[in-house]
Amino acid sequence: MSANHARSWEQIKPQRTPKHEQTNPVKVAKQGWITKGEKIIYSIIGLFIVVACIYMVSFASSTDSINRDMQELESKVKAQQSENDLLSDEIKKLSRPERIIEIAKKNGLQVQDAKVKQAQSID
Repeated sequence: MSANHARSWEQIKPQRTPKHEQTNPVKVAKQGWITKGEKIIYSIIGLFIVVACIYMVSFASSTDSINRDMQELESKVKAQQSENDLLSDEIKKLSRPERIIEIAKKNGLQVQDAKVKQAQSID
């Protein structure tokens, strides 16, 4: 009976088995690639860059329109200068003393002295 008794004792008393330490799953907080503070800083920098680009484009556009207006005015000034030059040449041709004497003779005027001088304008 001793053998039977030993077996029953074995069955009653559980064998001690080495317990494996149960590991609780550790929750690791996933850190994002970029922190919240960095996101805010990058957003502010990005917004600043966008605003700077918009300002540069609008400045370039206004500069371009001013340059076009200036070129248009310069072309008008050149056209007016050429017209003024043509008119001053015409004035010189029409105010020749020989022409004036010829017109005076056609209209019946007598020129006593053949020295006709051109009157000068006072500026």
